[in-house]
Amino acid sequence: MSKHADELAQGKRFEFGANWSRFLRSVNEERISAAERSLQKMLGVQDLTGQRFLDAGSGSGLFSLAATRLGATVRSFDFDPVSVACTRELKSRYAADRVPWQVEAGSVLDVEYLRRLGDFDVVYSWGVLHHTGAMWQALENLVPLVRPGGRLFIALYNDQGFASRYWNTIKRLYVKWPPLRIPILMIHTVYPLLPSLIVRAATGRSKNVRGMSMWRDLVDWVGGYPFEVASPGAVVEFGRRHGLELIRLVTTNRHGCNEFVFIRNGI
Repeated sequence: MSKHADELAQGKRFEFGANWSRFLRSVNEERISAAERSLQKMLGVQDLTGQRFLDAGSGSGLFSLAATRLGATVRSFDFDPVSVACTRELKSRYAADRVPWQVEAGSVLDVEYLRRLGDFDVVYSWGVLHHTGAMWQALENLVPLVRPGGRLFIALYNDQGFASRYWNTIKRLYVKWPPLRIPILMIHTVYPLLPSLIVRAATGRSKNVRGMSMWRDLVDWVGGYPFEVASPGAVVEFGRRHGLELIRLVTTNRHGCNEFVFIRNGI
């Protein structure tokens, strides 16, 4: 993990783990249940009994925990050592020792490490690959981990053209110049946080459907660097070239992530 520490020291990477550590204070049964429902809806299942689930970039560990509660055997890894600690903390807090859930440090860009993991019925990586600094390579590295007939569930930042270039600049400033962080966050509570709050109030959706925290999501969004984006069409075309059939797509017309669920073809 010395590479991770070096990137933090050089102002090349956001401290995702520190943000997740603060999020853990708000994790409760309501948030866990919301995460479970999110997995059920996107994967089109009621449970994951008997299935192997890989959480590539586990962050807080919330969705690894949700997968265990749905019956999966789970393996979680993250590049950020604090995120690994967060995932272990959630396991300690909510999962008995007998639960088949392994947590470790690892990188989606480390091909040798990935080869040792085997294959999985579900490979899950929500909002992670666009923060690696090599998004398309990271995505390509995950494909062999999906067993034939298995599912790949990913979420990637939406390509907004000029707006994405703006956010790339903001994120670089945030990680490179710590004195600017509070002013940047204050400015961006007006956009994008305030419009999101208005939309939720107008539609009656007061809760985040994935069980996350709006404030922690905002900090992650504003500071999240490295930063890459992809259009839905580019991701679907990538899947086609790699033997992945799209079975579910949820898109956004603004900032945030498009969600994709693929099935890997093959016998």
